[in-house]
Amino acid sequence: MKAKMNRSSLTLIVFLPLLFLSCKNEPAPTADIVVETLEPSVEDVIAHGEYLVGIMGCHDCHSPKRMGENGPEIIPELMLSGYPSDRPVIKFDSKLIKEGFAMFYPDLTAAAGPWGVSFTGNLTPHETGIGNWTEDQFKRALTQGKSKGLENGRMLLPPMPWFNFTNMKDEDVHAVYSYLKSINPVENVVPAPVTPDNM
Repeated sequence: MKAKMNRSSLTLIVFLPLLFLSCKNEPAPTADIVVETLEPSVEDVIAHGEYLVGIMGCHDCHSPKRMGENGPEIIPELMLSGYPSDRPVIKFDSKLIKEGFAMFYPDLTAAAGPWGVSFTGNLTPHETGIGNWTEDQFKRALTQGKSKGLENGRMLLPPMPWFNFTNMKDEDVHAVYSYLKSINPVENVVPAPVTPDNM
């Protein structure tokens, strides 16, 4: 009986490591890994749009400004509303323009050059701005340079740098559009461009 126990113990001592080694070489069982991608919240999209509007320089021309301690400062209640319609249009020196120069209104909301005089648009969600625009119209204006985002519309005039945005990702266009739709609506009908002949 004692010899049997010893033989059994010896068998366990020899075969257990072999069993362990054989199990170790077996591939580990695989489990399907599910990666859940979370859709960004509306707040996150709007915050991203605000960030993009800042780094794209939209305020440079589309936000009316007044002189402050640090130079031109955005007028908060008119932010991104374009050239103020109640502001008189400055007479531009056509002699310099005919020589190929461009000139800007002091707060950059209007510019004159060989193309005539252009006024920056109202980007707020008021109906006098982009309030009635679809996102497709907005994308077409931003990435194809079409006025009011209309397929048969005229091309946007300088200094609007739409050609810098031709490869803009759809999610970035959506973020900018969402942000602009969230800001304070400002009633402001921007004047129509002035052709070179009418300067």
